[in-house]
Amino acid sequence: MDKIAKILDGMLKTMNSVKPPRMTALRELHEAESGSPLSILIGTILSARTRDENTSAVVKRLFSKYKTAHALASAKVSDVQKIIKSTGFYRVKARRIIEVASIIDSKYSGRVPQTIDQLLELPGVGRKTANCVLVYAFDKAAIPVDTHVHRISNRLGLVKTKTPEETEFELVKKIPKEHWIKINDVFVMYGQNICKPISPMCNVCQIKKDCNYYRTSVSS
Repeated sequence: MDKIAKILDGMLKTMNSVKPPRMTALRELHEAESGSPLSILIGTILSARTRDENTSAVVKRLFSKYKTAHALASAKVSDVQKIIKSTGFYRVKARRIIEVASIIDSKYSGRVPQTIDQLLELPGVGRKTANCVLVYAFDKAAIPVDTHVHRISNRLGLVKTKTPEETEFELVKKIPKEHWIKINDVFVMYGQNICKPISPMCNVCQIKKDCNYYRTSVSS
């Protein structure tokens, strides 16, 4: 078993021994019967600065009313604002997702593009969102890096980076491609439940022997 496989296995064993974690919002959308590439793209945009369970509920309501890019592109901003209000920054997000839906409807015949370059051309879509779409919508190998992935990768000593984007590029170089698709899902769950930003649960962590943060900040 290689180093990354051991880390992923240890994280899952730790979480299951404490309390089986709730699926991340994007994994939930991926698993849902109605989970479409468009719902995953829009869900990722809406997930900024809101809780996962909130994202899942809002996306479900939104796509029960607007089932296609064309329908969402034609929606009234005020109607979308009402549905997504609980996600925060709802005025900006409502305009953004309608704009994205309009481009997908007109430029891509209603289908979400499947390359990172095309995704990055969409307004408000950065590398994390684009990589999330590749992983969760299309099962393509990529490493989406959010604050959890960035923090844990640095704590473990896999990287020494200052920004999520730097972390992504370093992880892509260092991690075998076979593991890429699992990194975001497992690291995010671990960051939400065990390796929290403040007061990480090092006492229950089964990979702490391989963790720089534990060796230098906790056990010393």
